[in-house]
Amino acid sequence: MAVKNYKPTSPGRRGASVLSFEEITTNKPEKSLLYTKKKTGGRNAHGRITVRHIGGGHKQKLRIIDFKRQKDGVPATVATIEYDPGRTANIALLKYADGDKKYILAPVGLSVGDTVVSGEGADIRPGNALQIKDIPVGTMIHNIEIIPGKGGQLVRSAGNAAQLMAKEGNYAQVRLPSGEVRLIALNAKATIGQVGNLDSANVKLGKAGKSRNKGIRPAVRGSAMNPVDHPHGGGDGKSPVGHAGPLSPWGQPALGYKTRKKKNKTDRLIVRRRNAK
Repeated sequence: MAVKNYKPTSPGRRGASVLSFEEITTNKPEKSLLYTKKKTGGRNAHGRITVRHIGGGHKQKLRIIDFKRQKDGVPATVATIEYDPGRTANIALLKYADGDKKYILAPVGLSVGDTVVSGEGADIRPGNALQIKDIPVGTMIHNIEIIPGKGGQLVRSAGNAAQLMAKEGNYAQVRLPSGEVRLIALNAKATIGQVGNLDSANVKLGKAGKSRNKGIRPAVRGSAMNPVDHPHGGGDGKSPVGHAGPLSPWGQPALGYKTRKKKNKTDRLIVRRRNAK
């Protein structure tokens, strides 16, 4: 999908670009697979803001995506390639031979009329889903399960792909887009191919209004506040004085501060970290 640039007819147009949507085949989604996204404004059940800078935005109807791919052995035909406001990747509507309809992430190379299938014996083609034990080493994969049967949780953003590096014992080594090499159970499912919509990362919003349409509100710098409002506030000039390192508004270290817990359960599955020096 190409990126379209406009002539600078206004300040907002000057730096903006949009996707051409040439791969999209319809603008009418499947109604049975829609649900309305509830706006929280960043507030929890007690009405307190727990995530700042969220509010407003365009009303959205999200699509129910089949991340589990559990209809093994039932072939499905790609009916449409569609836009999904809830993700950067495009989605494909599958019509199964038994009449069922489901959305999946649309990989590179998948087009209307193609046939996809999941389960043992499926071909190594974009869109087909298999257990990792049935996928050849070196294959590019996406929508990877961490816990078998839970559904794909890794590598779902536009343009991303992981590579199956090796198999040993009950685990396979998978190199993720971040560079991290991680052990994944051989009976976990993954989908063949690279996630589509490769140019999504090249789009420039160009104006603040585009962020507001996404539901992102302005963020004020801590150094622009008063000392009563933020640890970075006050002082002469922009230099942070009176504290060690960048802090959150509540005094928590903001950069490089380790917050992971229960490391013993997950660290054993990481072969090489993404930030290894």
